[in-house]
Amino acid sequence: MYMRAFINIFIAIATILSVASCDSFRSLTGAKKTAQGSPYEVLVVCDGREWESALGEELRQVLGTPVEMLNQVEPMFDVVRITARDFKHLLPSYRNILKVFCSPDVKETTILAQYNVVATPQIVLTFQGPSIAAMVEYLHKNGTSLLQVLEIAERNRSIEYAKKQGAKALEKMVREEFDIAMTIPNGYTFRAESDDFLWLSNEYPVASQGFFIYSHPFKGKSSTSTEALVKARNNFARRIPGPSDGSYMTTVTRIPNVEDDGYSDLLPQRKVVRINGREWIELRGFWDVDGDFMGGPFVSYTTLDERSGELLTLDCYVYSPKYGKRNFLRPLEHLVYSVNFPKNNN
Repeated sequence: MYMRAFINIFIAIATILSVASCDSFRSLTGAKKTAQGSPYEVLVVCDGREWESALGEELRQVLGTPVEMLNQVEPMFDVVRITARDFKHLLPSYRNILKVFCSPDVKETTILAQYNVVATPQIVLTFQGPSIAAMVEYLHKNGTSLLQVLEIAERNRSIEYAKKQGAKALEKMVREEFDIAMTIPNGYTFRAESDDFLWLSNEYPVASQGFFIYSHPFKGKSSTSTEALVKARNNFARRIPGPSDGSYMTTVTRIPNVEDDGYSDLLPQRKVVRINGREWIELRGFWDVDGDFMGGPFVSYTTLDERSGELLTLDCYVYSPKYGKRNFLRPLEHLVYSVNFPKNNN
């Protein structure tokens, strides 16, 4: 039952199941236009009875799941809620839409997907079930899958935009230095380069998005331990200067312990992910500046380049002291999905 429900979420269908008692579920017709809404914002179409029930509470909890390893609590998705009646007339072209329909006439609890219905890029999810209890139970089992589908939609938009608006000169620089193909959105500028190291960033008045790529020898399994990867990161991160003389970026590995005025260890979170058929080690943690007061979240991806026998790392960081970090960090995370390793010609 769980696998069947999981697959249902991912299936893009030509038409959402007909629901005779709810006209707004059949209102998505007409010419395509540019989708409305901000990144990581979901328009939830849900009437008051369901929204004020345990179902609405569960939806808010799932969509509001905190993003991992940020300096402050930020939800996976921001929620804008509207009734079915208002949606029909006002907002059918939102980028992320989740329609909620509860009726005893519905035989099975499912979430089904459509893409680019009246706007582009757009995802429209229909979440329907025979009872509030059945829909709450479904979310308990499949909430993570729902978040994954919405995240993939945002990621695909980000990648597609980068392909259309790519920084070709920087992409060429990456290709020449590391022999990898990678899509880089416009807005990034070259910051520094040295042996096996390249640093690029996108500077805003209120924030900074940056990433650096580096490679170093693979010396067996011990080279990929969390401690070894942090040590390698620090060796290269120190090449990124801070605002004051002699200051440089480093990885946070200890945090103050308020209970005894001492310190506690804090290694980055680690997991292995498979992206485009290649295995990467993902680290999520925090960086700060040795010798100054700056810091923020980072996420890095490390893989073995079999052609050279070296480990290659894409390390992404955000500095945004006054505003949220999620919408700055997520596009950086998407960069790894564009990385390809061309085969040698010889």
